Amino acid sequence: MSGSQLWHDVDDYFITRLSPDDEALRAALRESEAAGLPPIAVTAAQGKFLQLLAQLQGARTILEIGTLGGYSTIWMARALPEDGRLVSLEYSAKHAEVATRNIARAGLERIAEVRVGPALESLPKLADENPAPFDLVFIDADKANNGHYVEWALRLTRAGSVIVLDNVVREGRVADASSTAPDVAGTRAAIDLIATHPRLDGTAIQTVGGKGYDGFALARVLG
Repeated sequence: MSGSQLWHDVDDYFITRLSPDDEALRAALRESEAAGLPPIAVTAAQGKFLQLLAQLQGARTILEIGTLGGYSTIWMARALPEDGRLVSLEYSAKHAEVATRNIARAGLERIAEVRVGPALESLPKLADENPAPFDLVFIDADKANNGHYVEWALRLTRAGSVIVLDNVVREGRVADASSTAPDVAGTRAAIDLIATHPRLDGTAIQTVGGKGYDGFALARVLG
Protein backbone atom coordinates (compact mmCIF):
# COMPACT_ATOMS: atom_id res chain seq x y z
CA MET A 1 0.00 0.00 0.00
CA SER A 2 1.38 3.42 -0.95
CA GLY A 3 1.94 6.04 1.71
CA SER A 4 -0.68 8.38 0.25
CA GLN A 5 -3.30 5.61 0.14
CA LEU A 6 -2.56 4.78 3.76
CA TRP A 7 -3.00 8.45 4.68
CA HIS A 8 -6.42 8.40 3.00
CA ASP A 9 -7.42 5.18 4.73
CA VAL A 10 -6.43 6.46 8.16
CA ASP A 11 -8.25 9.73 7.51
CA ASP A 12 -11.37 7.78 6.51
CA TYR A 13 -11.12 5.71 9.70
CA PHE A 14 -10.90 8.74 11.97
CA ILE A 15 -13.54 10.72 10.06
CA THR A 16 -16.05 7.85 10.16
CA ARG A 17 -15.70 7.53 13.93
CA LEU A 18 -14.98 11.06 15.08
CA SER A 19 -16.06 13.53 12.41
CA PRO A 20 -19.09 12.11 10.60
CA ASP A 21 -20.72 14.59 8.26
CA ASP A 22 -24.41 15.14 7.61
CA GLU A 23 -26.57 16.09 4.66
CA ALA A 24 -25.83 19.81 4.89
CA LEU A 25 -22.09 19.21 4.80
CA ARG A 26 -22.34 16.60 2.04
CA ALA A 27 -24.55 18.94 0.03
CA ALA A 28 -22.02 21.75 0.43
CA LEU A 29 -19.34 19.57 -1.14
CA ARG A 30 -21.69 18.33 -3.89
CA GLU A 31 -22.82 21.82 -4.79
CA SER A 32 -19.26 23.09 -4.80
CA GLU A 33 -18.17 20.32 -7.14
CA ALA A 34 -21.18 20.84 -9.42
CA ALA A 35 -20.35 24.54 -9.66
CA GLY A 36 -16.79 23.77 -10.69
CA LEU A 37 -15.10 24.99 -7.53
CA PRO A 38 -11.63 23.51 -6.95
CA PRO A 39 -11.60 20.48 -4.59
CA ILE A 40 -9.50 22.18 -1.93
CA ALA A 41 -11.92 22.42 1.00
CA VAL A 42 -10.71 21.21 4.37
CA THR A 43 -11.36 17.56 5.18
CA ALA A 44 -14.09 16.59 7.62
CA ALA A 45 -11.42 15.89 10.25
CA GLN A 46 -9.97 19.36 9.73
CA GLY A 47 -13.42 20.90 9.86
CA LYS A 48 -14.13 19.15 13.14
CA PHE A 49 -10.76 20.34 14.45
CA LEU A 50 -11.71 23.94 13.67
CA GLN A 51 -15.10 23.44 15.30
CA LEU A 52 -13.57 22.01 18.46
CA LEU A 53 -10.98 24.78 18.55
CA ALA A 54 -13.75 27.38 18.38
CA GLN A 55 -15.65 25.61 21.15
CA LEU A 56 -12.55 25.30 23.35
CA GLN A 57 -11.94 28.99 22.74
CA GLY A 58 -15.49 29.79 23.78
CA ALA A 59 -15.69 31.77 20.56
CA ARG A 60 -18.57 34.12 19.91
CA THR A 61 -17.05 35.74 16.83
CA ILE A 62 -15.05 34.17 14.01
CA LEU A 63 -13.31 35.71 11.00
CA GLU A 64 -12.60 33.48 8.01
CA ILE A 65 -10.39 34.66 5.17
CA GLY A 66 -11.15 32.46 2.17
CA THR A 67 -14.64 30.95 1.96
CA LEU A 68 -14.58 28.72 -1.13
CA GLY A 69 -17.90 26.81 -0.98
CA GLY A 70 -18.55 27.42 2.70
CA TYR A 71 -17.70 23.90 3.94
CA SER A 72 -15.29 25.08 6.64
CA THR A 73 -17.65 27.98 7.34
CA ILE A 74 -20.42 25.57 8.27
CA TRP A 75 -18.19 23.57 10.60
CA MET A 76 -17.07 26.69 12.47
CA ALA A 77 -20.43 28.47 12.52
CA ARG A 78 -21.95 25.45 14.24
CA ALA A 79 -19.61 26.10 17.18
CA LEU A 80 -21.08 29.56 17.78
CA PRO A 81 -24.02 30.48 20.02
CA GLU A 82 -27.25 31.65 18.44
CA ASP A 83 -26.15 35.28 18.80
CA GLY A 84 -22.64 34.53 17.51
CA ARG A 85 -21.19 36.01 14.35
CA LEU A 86 -18.98 34.63 11.60
CA VAL A 87 -17.70 36.87 8.80
CA SER A 88 -16.14 35.10 5.83
CA LEU A 89 -14.26 36.97 3.11
CA GLU A 90 -14.21 35.54 -0.41
CA TYR A 91 -12.54 36.94 -3.52
CA SER A 92 -14.72 35.15 -6.09
CA ALA A 93 -18.34 36.21 -6.50
CA LYS A 94 -19.12 32.77 -7.93
CA HIS A 95 -17.64 31.00 -4.93
CA ALA A 96 -19.45 33.37 -2.56
CA GLU A 97 -22.77 32.64 -4.25
CA VAL A 98 -22.29 28.90 -3.82
CA ALA A 99 -21.17 29.35 -0.22
CA THR A 100 -24.12 31.56 0.64
CA ARG A 101 -26.53 28.89 -0.62
CA ASN A 102 -24.71 26.19 1.30
CA ILE A 103 -24.74 28.23 4.50
CA ALA A 104 -28.47 28.91 4.15
CA ARG A 105 -29.16 25.22 3.53
CA ALA A 106 -27.37 24.47 6.79
CA GLY A 107 -29.63 26.98 8.59
CA LEU A 108 -26.74 29.28 9.51
CA GLU A 109 -27.52 32.38 7.47
CA ARG A 110 -28.26 34.41 10.63
CA ILE A 111 -24.84 33.61 12.03
CA ALA A 112 -22.54 33.48 9.01
CA GLU A 113 -22.19 36.09 6.27
CA VAL A 114 -20.01 36.09 3.17
CA ARG A 115 -18.47 39.31 1.90
CA VAL A 116 -17.21 39.44 -1.69
CA GLY A 117 -14.02 41.09 -2.88
CA PRO A 118 -10.26 40.97 -2.40
CA ALA A 119 -9.65 40.38 1.30
CA LEU A 120 -7.09 43.18 1.49
CA GLU A 121 -9.89 45.53 0.45
CA SER A 122 -12.56 43.94 2.62
CA LEU A 123 -10.45 43.89 5.78
CA PRO A 124 -10.03 47.69 6.08
CA LYS A 125 -13.77 48.11 5.50
CA LEU A 126 -14.46 45.57 8.22
CA ALA A 127 -12.08 47.37 10.58
CA ASP A 128 -13.88 50.66 9.88
CA GLU A 129 -17.04 49.08 11.32
CA ASN A 130 -15.20 48.76 14.64
CA PRO A 131 -16.44 45.22 15.25
CA ALA A 132 -16.01 43.36 18.51
CA PRO A 133 -12.64 41.59 18.48
CA PHE A 134 -12.74 38.21 16.78
CA ASP A 135 -12.05 35.25 19.03
CA LEU A 136 -10.84 33.00 16.21
CA VAL A 137 -9.41 33.80 12.78
CA PHE A 138 -9.04 31.11 10.13
CA ILE A 139 -6.84 32.10 7.17
CA ASP A 140 -7.17 29.93 4.07
CA ALA A 141 -6.93 32.22 1.05
CA ASP A 142 -4.26 33.20 -1.49
CA LYS A 143 -1.00 32.26 0.14
CA ALA A 144 1.03 35.14 -1.31
CA ASN A 145 -0.76 37.50 1.07
CA ASN A 146 -0.51 35.33 4.19
CA GLY A 147 1.77 37.81 5.96
CA HIS A 148 -0.68 40.64 5.33
CA TYR A 149 -3.58 38.50 6.55
CA VAL A 150 -1.84 37.73 9.83
CA GLU A 151 -1.16 41.45 10.30
CA TRP A 152 -4.85 42.21 9.81
CA ALA A 153 -5.83 39.36 12.09
CA LEU A 154 -3.78 41.01 14.82
CA ARG A 155 -5.64 44.28 14.34
CA LEU A 156 -9.03 42.58 14.58
CA THR A 157 -8.44 40.36 17.60
CA ARG A 158 -7.72 40.67 21.31
CA ALA A 159 -5.46 39.09 23.89
CA GLY A 160 -6.36 35.40 24.00
CA SER A 161 -7.67 35.19 20.43
CA VAL A 162 -6.43 32.38 18.22
CA ILE A 163 -5.22 32.57 14.61
CA VAL A 164 -5.06 29.48 12.40
CA LEU A 165 -3.14 29.65 9.13
CA ASP A 166 -3.80 26.73 6.78
CA ASN A 167 -1.59 25.08 4.14
CA VAL A 168 1.74 26.34 5.46
CA VAL A 169 3.94 23.42 4.40
CA ARG A 170 3.58 24.01 0.65
CA GLU A 171 4.71 20.40 -0.02
CA GLY A 172 7.88 21.14 1.95
CA ARG A 173 8.82 24.19 -0.11
CA VAL A 174 8.37 26.48 2.90
CA ALA A 175 11.76 25.25 4.15
CA ASP A 176 13.47 26.30 0.90
CA ALA A 177 14.95 29.70 1.69
CA SER A 178 15.90 30.19 -1.95
CA SER A 179 12.34 29.83 -3.25
CA THR A 180 10.83 32.97 -4.76
CA ALA A 181 7.42 31.43 -5.41
CA PRO A 182 4.73 33.86 -4.19
CA ASP A 183 2.92 31.24 -2.11
CA VAL A 184 6.14 30.25 -0.35
CA ALA A 185 7.28 33.84 0.18
CA GLY A 186 3.90 34.82 1.60
CA THR A 187 3.78 31.85 3.92
CA ARG A 188 7.33 32.41 5.15
CA ALA A 189 6.44 36.05 5.82
CA ALA A 190 3.53 34.91 7.97
CA ILE A 191 5.66 32.40 9.87
CA ASP A 192 8.35 35.03 10.43
CA LEU A 193 5.72 37.43 11.76
CA ILE A 194 4.39 34.82 14.19
CA ALA A 195 7.97 34.11 15.29
CA THR A 196 8.99 37.72 15.90
CA HIS A 197 5.91 39.76 16.77
CA PRO A 198 5.72 40.55 20.50
CA ARG A 199 1.96 39.97 20.51
CA LEU A 200 2.08 36.50 18.97
CA ASP A 201 3.10 33.09 20.24
CA GLY A 202 2.69 30.14 17.93
CA THR A 203 3.79 26.93 16.33
CA ALA A 204 3.31 25.00 13.10
CA ILE A 205 2.42 21.35 12.62
CA GLN A 206 3.05 19.15 9.59
CA THR A 207 0.17 16.85 8.65
CA VAL A 208 -0.64 14.01 6.27
CA GLY A 209 -4.07 12.80 5.25
CA GLY A 210 -6.74 13.08 2.62
CA LYS A 211 -5.22 16.35 1.41
CA GLY A 212 -1.74 14.86 1.14
CA TYR A 213 1.32 16.35 2.84
CA ASP A 214 0.54 19.73 4.39
CA GLY A 215 0.25 21.49 7.71
CA PHE A 216 -1.03 24.51 9.62
CA ALA A 217 0.24 27.23 11.92
CA LEU A 218 -1.47 28.07 15.18
CA ALA A 219 -0.89 31.35 16.99
CA ARG A 220 -2.22 32.90 20.18
CA VAL A 221 -2.58 36.65 20.52
CA LEU A 222 -0.88 37.98 23.63
CA GLY A 223 -1.76 41.07 25.63
